[in-house]
Amino acid sequence: MNESQRLVARRDYLERLTNAQTIEELWQLHCAKMADFGFDRLIYGFTRYRTATSLGDPEDFVILTNHSTEYTDSFLGKGLYFHAPMVRWALEHEGASSWSIVEDMVNSGALTDSERSVIEFNRKLGVTAGFSISFKSISPRTKGAIALTARPGVSQAEVDTMWETYGRDIVVMNNVAHLKILTLPYAGPTRGLTKRQREALQWVGDGKTTADIALLMGLTSATVEKHLRLAREALNVETTAQAVLKAAFLNQMFVLEN
Repeated sequence: MNESQRLVARRDYLERLTNAQTIEELWQLHCAKMADFGFDRLIYGFTRYRTATSLGDPEDFVILTNHSTEYTDSFLGKGLYFHAPMVRWALEHEGASSWSIVEDMVNSGALTDSERSVIEFNRKLGVTAGFSISFKSISPRTKGAIALTARPGVSQAEVDTMWETYGRDIVVMNNVAHLKILTLPYAGPTRGLTKRQREALQWVGDGKTTADIALLMGLTSATVEKHLRLAREALNVETTAQAVLKAAFLNQMFVLEN
């Protein structure tokens, strides 16, 4: 592919990406595009609930990946990510980094036993070469990053050589994908709202009382309270105001019905 063809391909990708209507559509496009550069396995993560000692409740993370369940069941399900050296790097830095720095960490003795265990786990499953991108945060409580894993058998030196030519393009594509993800509705495994729960929260967000909402929705006040209670439970919050805020964070408040 010559430079003119690559430019057309990049424009086509960015146009389709920015017009994506769902996270599923966006993620499929992005995985296919990154595979063109040799990255066949990706993990994207984002939290709005970071503190000095925690990344928040894992069920509130936005997690997107095309890794195998064999990998994600341990890396995500068993919390290995919390001890991953490149996750630590992403929390402390912004921008892109080659995974060659992991070898530097090993050689310098800067890793804990838990971090060394994660490296060994990654090696067993062929997660050995790649790049990580840590996105710029607009708040101390937010953090997003993506790990781009090269195909098995590809060396880090080969990835680094490719990055010298296409790295800036890859960073821009991932930045756009990240910003687009933040605009799309997302419901984790236990964070989805029903249509009625969403409508009730929308009216609360508009400043309506329970009695007002009951009249507007054609329901009893008790039924409205039930929908609000179930919304709080689904979003794992204590108050309805918190539910409105979290639903807004997840872009679930005002959703166009297909």
